[in-house]
Amino acid sequence: MQNSLIDLTGKVALVTGGAAGIGHACALTLAQAGAKVMIADLNQEKAKQAAQEIHEKTGGEVQCVACNILEDDDLVNAVETTRNTFGAIHILVNNAGGGGGGRESPSKITVDDFIRDFKLNVFAAWRLCQLVVPYMNEAGYGSIVNITSMSSINKSPAMSGYASSKAALNHMGANLAHDFGPIVRINAVGPGAVRTAALAKVLTPEIEKKMLAHTPLQRLGEAEDIANAVLFFASPMSSWVSGQTLFVNGGGEQTLD
Repeated sequence: MQNSLIDLTGKVALVTGGAAGIGHACALTLAQAGAKVMIADLNQEKAKQAAQEIHEKTGGEVQCVACNILEDDDLVNAVETTRNTFGAIHILVNNAGGGGGGRESPSKITVDDFIRDFKLNVFAAWRLCQLVVPYMNEAGYGSIVNITSMSSINKSPAMSGYASSKAALNHMGANLAHDFGPIVRINAVGPGAVRTAALAKVLTPEIEKKMLAHTPLQRLGEAEDIANAVLFFASPMSSWVSGQTLFVNGGGEQTLD
């Protein structure tokens, strides 16, 4: 009975930004649970490598499609390719995003920079939701998981565009839950500081010590920690959960102050 709650056999998942980092961990975890997975990523070569690697580890069906989430044609193609390849779509993980978090001094960035944050983190996710929900209703099962950020509730300098776009993503999901029910659920996972290649570029022992000063569990996150939360929302285990944001952050805030 317990295994059936996280069993995704027969389910199809579309994961954006699935070639590396948190997205890769999500694709692997969903495949391990039995889902067929489509990796949509800007870097097609890395996406092919990730798909092959996950297939070899899990024996599951894993494919990839090129996708720039700023291009509507790419979003449409990712969804149509997923359905045409696997016959259905049950799970969407809106992981791809970005912005200039930590580099957004309001005296230096432009309106276009601010708009781009919202295009990456809100508009693309909303559009993909619009595209997949009819197929999820058709399949009789749907779970959308948006990857947001602790910055959506923290207050920090040089973060106004990125942080507000992630806050909008949280609230967008909470509202869409009313539009998408009763078949489709939508939730969000908000990572704290996670050991990814991006963090490794700036992480020093001193920075890590400061980050852990307000972290009860006394370690930084791993991509698998976020993927496990995504699995909870993607699976029948969370069948009565929608419109929620779960922060996965070791119980605290990994800030530098």
